[in-house]
Amino acid sequence: MRGYTGLLAVLLALISVSASAVDLNAQLNEFFKNRYGQSGQSADNLTVVVKTPQNMWPACEQPQFSLPGNSRMWGNISVAANCDQNRRYIQVQVQVTGQYLVATRQVVRGAAIAATDMRMEQGRLDTLPARTLMNVDEAVGAIALRDINPGQPVTMTMMRQPWQVKAGQMVTVTASGNGFNISSEGKAMNNATAAQTVRVRMSSGQIVMGKVDANGNILISL
Repeated sequence: MRGYTGLLAVLLALISVSASAVDLNAQLNEFFKNRYGQSGQSADNLTVVVKTPQNMWPACEQPQFSLPGNSRMWGNISVAANCDQNRRYIQVQVQVTGQYLVATRQVVRGAAIAATDMRMEQGRLDTLPARTLMNVDEAVGAIALRDINPGQPVTMTMMRQPWQVKAGQMVTVTASGNGFNISSEGKAMNNATAAQTVRVRMSSGQIVMGKVDANGNILISL
């Protein structure tokens, strides 16, 4: 009888551990799915694999999860699990399947990227290079900074936006403040895309700095 009682205790303990593992995995999966929904991104499939040993998991049944503001969306991530005043960090691997951008053909360095140069492909997002693009619109019109091979995942670092202003170009500079706008002309001293900062030499010789708008004008706020 005593042996039966001991065996029952062991079985109950195993069931409890198994249920705890299921609960934590389910809670983390729900946490990351909600995070995706809030970010506006979509994932066809998301799975969270807990890497931290079970004896280091949070003690409470429903820990509150949180992440640093700059956490990546997938891959290896450290999650803070809070139980009242007790905090533990859980190492997880977030595996995500979805669509990403690849080149359909060779794109040479310096070429403007066209929609026909790219296609969407299905696969594991967490295994891709950093800053891989998920939308064709992010690449169309950009300038390739290096050769991009067919089938290669396309990343943000492979391209730049076209110059909205070029060094030596005459530009309109508009300075605005409380109730006034003043416009004048000057010569751009560096290349810049929309929203980037450019230095401008005015006709007086003074050098000013402002941001390039979508029309190539330089805006200065006073």
